Parts: sequence; structure tokens; C-alpha cells
Amino acid sequence: MVDTTVTRTPTDVAVIETAGDRDGSYVDWPAIIAGILLASAISVLFLNFGAAVGLSFVGFEAREGAPGWLVAVAAASWLLWTQISSLMAGGYLAGRLRRRAFDATEEESDMRDGAHGLLVWAGAAVIGAMLALAGVGAVTGTAGAAVGTITQAAGNAAEGSLDPNAYFVDTLFRAEQPADAATARAEAGRIFAQAALGDGTLPDADRTYLASLVSANTGLAPEEAAARVDEVVGSVQAARERAVEAARIARNTAVVGAFIVAAALLVSAIGAYWAAQKGGDHRDKAMYFADVFRRF
Repeated sequence: MVDTTVTRTPTDVAVIETAGDRDGSYVDWPAIIAGILLASAISVLFLNFGAAVGLSFVGFEAREGAPGWLVAVAAASWLLWTQISSLMAGGYLAGRLRRRAFDATEEESDMRDGAHGLLVWAGAAVIGAMLALAGVGAVTGTAGAAVGTITQAAGNAAEGSLDPNAYFVDTLFRAEQPADAATARAEAGRIFAQAALGDGTLPDADRTYLASLVSANTGLAPEEAAARVDEVVGSVQAARERAVEAARIARNTAVVGAFIVAAALLVSAIGAYWAAQKGGDHRDKAMYFADVFRRF
């Protein structure tokens, strides 16, 4: 196979200085913006492709047939590869497109090429952070609306369970025979709401009183009513434990995800700096790859 890579010696490239060059900026913003756009486009492409095949940090436990830790490793590897490769591509483009203006030495030129790669990395990181914050805000708003709906529904069902003194006032007027089923249901809701403020455990007095309410309003024998109360209490505690476990998993996932993102940003900064210097080196040597960038 014939090598079609063409190089020229650095002496073939002339750095032209004009009066305007000294008055201008050393930062070539069009090249930086081009690098940011390329890096962002590649990142969006690969992240969406990864999300399509399930490489996401959301809902590890929802995937059947694959352990959560294996999905986490695959997702982290995909994120690292996507972020590093996209920013290296953006850095290379910025270094390749940067116009050399008043570069005193080759070492100075390499440093400025690398600096342009870092600016591509910084710009892409800021854009990514803004998009991430917008997504978190949307999720937070949705979660807040859901919590508000649930709270309002619970308040309507319990008829005053949001009053912190309602439970204690109920204890003052407990009777063997409540006025009606609606009153009994509302009081039972306030009892469970009070228990939820603690560890979900009902005191023996509340448990006994709930059994009497169930027996009086359903016609069940006291023993059967007590068994029903125990069953419901067990269900409530199980739901509470599941919620606590889900919160723990979400918290751990957030911590691991943040660490991986930070590590990827650090490594990609180094990669963007190196790639921009490589792009500048190829620019100075007028190197092109005929097999890839041929004219069609």
C-alpha cells in the first residue's frame, strides 16, 4: 500500500506578521468555537447512542438479566470514552485551525496551541454544565409537583392530617364507637401520618385503638381486626424500607456519577491540550491524510 501521508518541513511554513497582528489577540476564537461545536456534537451523538443501548446512570435495577454493577461499569466506560474522545477531537480541530500570529518560538507555538485546546475543553464543560443544570431543574420541578400532588391527596384523604396537633387532639376524644366510617378513616390516616414521622412503628395504644375502629366499622371480630391492622402496619413498614433503600441507591449513584464525571473532565483536559498541540504540529507541517480527506 502506498503511503499517501504528505508532510512538509517546518521551514516551509512562514509566519506572517503585520502591524495588525501585534494589536490583535493571541486567542483565535473562531477556531475555539469550531472546536467546541465539534466536541459538543460528537458528545451528543455518542451519549444518545449509549442511552439507546442502555448505557445510562439511571435505573440500574430496572434492567433484567444484567447485574447493576456491570451496567454501571459499562456506563462509566462509555462516558469516559465519549467525553475524552470528543474533547480531543475538538482540541485537535482548534489547534489545526489556529492562525499563528507573532509566535516567537516553536515552544511558544506549542503552548498556545495547547491553550486553545484547554479553552475548547473549558467551553464544552461550561455548556455541558448548563445543560445538566437545566435537566436537574426540570427533574426537580417535576419531583416537586409530584410531591405536592401526593401531599395534597394525603391531606384531602386524612382531612386535616397536616395539622401537627391533630393526632394529639384525637387522643383526647377517642371513643369505643366512632361517629361514622368517614371519621374513623380520617383518624386512622392521622395515626399513620404520625407514625411516618418516626420509624414507621405504631405504639401499642394506637394499634389497639385502630383494631377497635376496624372492628366497629367492618363487623370483624376483634382478633381479625387486630390481624388486619398488623398486616397493614407491616405493609407500611415494608414500603418505608423500600423507599429508604431507593434513596440510598440514588445517593450512592449520584456520588459515583459525580466522581466519574470529574475524573473524565480532568483526563479530557489533558487530552484536549495534547490533541491541540498535535493539530498545531500537523498544521505547521502541512500534513494531510489523502486516504481520509480526499476530494470526491
